[in-house]
Amino acid sequence: MDVYEAIRDLRKERDRLDAMIVVLEARVKWERQQKSVKGNGRRGRKTMSPEERLQVSERMRRYWAARRANATS
Repeated sequence: MDVYEAIRDLRKERDRLDAMIVVLEARVKWERQQKSVKGNGRRGRKTMSPEERLQVSERMRRYWAARRANATS
């Protein structure tokens, strides 16, 4: 095999690998951006519907009534 031919083949391979690296790095960057947009779960305060708010209100009313009843006993 000719040395120049081997060098040419290696350069082709290097160029192919460089192109693949660029594509993979772009994909990793895109995935990081998507993850930061979506997040890895809920952040911040949960919003409640009016029905959920009413249920919580009634549950807390019973809770505090029971606490006051136990405190006076």
